[in-house]
Parts: sequence; C-alpha cells; structure tokens
Amino acid sequence: MQLVRQKEQKEAAGAHIAAQAPRNIRSRRGRRCAAALATLLVAAVGSGCASGAGGSAGGAGHGRPGEHGGPGEHGQAAPGAPDGQKAGGAGTLSYAEQTRRTQAARAVAAKKWGLASTPLAAPPAPAAKPEIANRKGFEIEDEGEGENLPPVFTTVPVKDRVVFLTMDDGSEKDPDLLRMMTELKIPYTAFLSDYVINDNYGYFKRMQDRGVTIQNHTLNHPYLPGLSYEEQRTEICDQQDKLAKRYGKRPTLFRPPYGNYNHDTLRAAKTCGVRAVPLWTAEAYPDHMEWREWDRDLHPGDIVLTHFRGRDDWKGTMPDMIRHAMKVITDKGYAVARLEDYV
Repeated sequence: MQLVRQKEQKEAAGAHIAAQAPRNIRSRRGRRCAAALATLLVAAVGSGCASGAGGSAGGAGHGRPGEHGGPGEHGQAAPGAPDGQKAGGAGTLSYAEQTRRTQAARAVAAKKWGLASTPLAAPPAPAAKPEIANRKGFEIEDEGEGENLPPVFTTVPVKDRVVFLTMDDGSEKDPDLLRMMTELKIPYTAFLSDYVINDNYGYFKRMQDRGVTIQNHTLNHPYLPGLSYEEQRTEICDQQDKLAKRYGKRPTLFRPPYGNYNHDTLRAAKTCGVRAVPLWTAEAYPDHMEWREWDRDLHPGDIVLTHFRGRDDWKGTMPDMIRHAMKVITDKGYAVARLEDYV
C-alpha cells in the first residue's frame, strides 16, 4: 500500500511540475535544467511520502504537533492502551504490533518496579458494551413504574479473562503510584471522596491526565442507609458537581461507601446522572487478598477493589499493593482492562 501511494504522489507531482514548466524554454540547456529540477522535486516528494507514511525507524511517523493527540497531554496513551494507540485516536501500527511493543515496554517496567511477572495484555475493548444488570440478591425493588434504578453489580458479563481494578477514597497520594501505573500501562478507575482529596485536587488531575477516569464515592464517606433521602442526595449529587467542576467531566459510576445502599441511595444517584453502581468481588492489600466469593477466586469480569492507602494504614505502600495484586491476577491468567470500556 505504501508503494502505491508513493507512486501515485510521484506521478501527480511530476504532472504538476511539467504543467508549470516555462513554455518559452527552447534551448537544450533549458530543457535539461527543467528536467533535472523536475527529477529533484519528484525525489523530494517521494522521500517525504516515505517519511510520513512509514515513519522513522523504530516508531510511528512524526506528524504535525497534536496531529495524533488525544485527551491526554501531547496525545498521551491511556493506561493499558498499546503503544502507538493514543488516547482518543487510532494508532499507526496494527493492533498486534502495538500489543507486542506495549508488552516489551511492560516487561522492562515490570522488572524496574519489582513485579513477579509481566502483566498480561488485555484484548481490544468491545465494539458494543455488554448489558449490565443487577446481580441477583443485590437488586432493590422499584417502588414505582419505570423507575429504572441504576444496576448494582460486582462482575461485568464478559467471556474474556479480564478483571477491573478500582481504587477508593483518595487519602494517600503517592507519586510513585502514578509513575508505576503509567509505566506498567495498567488501567484503573478512581472512586473519590471529597473529604480526603480536597487537600490536593491536583494529584488526581495528574492521574486523570494519564488516562484514569474519576468516579464518585460521596462527599464525606458516610453510611448512606442511615441518612434521609435528601441527605443522601447531598452526599452523592454535590460530589457529582464538585468532580465535574474540578475534572471537567460528570461521573457516570457511583460506589457507595462500605458497599451499603438502599432504595433512596439509588434513587438519589439516578437524579444526578449515575448510570451504574459497581461493587466488588475481591479487595487487594499489600500482603493479601480478601475474597467476597465462596470459591475465593477470580472470574471473568470481576471487579477488584483497593484503596488509596500507605504505611499509616497498611503493612506496605501502594506500589507494594500493586505488586501483590498483579501477582495474583497474572498468576491466575487474567489481564486488567479498563472498566469504562465495558460499562
């Protein structure tokens, strides 16, 4: 394909040059000069086409500034996106080649950050998102016709061996976590509470700039079923407003603190734009996993919870937690995918 494009552009350039040649050049010397000039220009066009279409050795072509950019700074790839596939834009390489390059870079990063093995590559995001329904036993009965409350679920209905990593609260703001997750290209979703992020909103803006989606975890992390409908609505909807103002996008997902909710919780969440309520099947710590399923195992589409915590709360750091969680996930044959690509 590249050679065809080069041939077509050369012929077009040659035709253009011939049309522009001065008609009053009659001498042999003039004709020779014009021919030489045409040859040089055609060669230049061919060379430029080769650089633009094929790229420089070892990478994609260098377009105009911002030409391939996405929502991240300088078109930064979202975590988990293969190299060459920018956030919000198509890559210049085949998916297989992008994945190969991403996994090679991940292997280097895994060694740097002390992972037991390289994280597995997630499959491409589905063309159509699966239909999300309430998990059996987690549903709340509609009190009126057509309420259509946001579904509560712990697992996304998929067949691929992928799981989803989510982080709650926001009290620990470890810069090593940002670097580690970016270099390892591991996608995750942040469910934030204002009372613990309001001392450093900028940390989570940097996280968002690296491709992480910001979602809602209430203003003050209360036990929601103990509040009135209006109190719950304040906790959920005021946080929606704050996050939209700070980060430019209104969350569509909401996680109730402690996983506790009632009918008023879901009704209030729906009024301010919440579409779904993801809970979790397992929780990651620096030294162990806590399981909520009877078989103490992972399953395709499971949501894994962890928290923004450090040594004050844990026997380790956030990078320690990632090392342990990724060992469990990878050893069980799962890749981490981006939750918002499926929900």
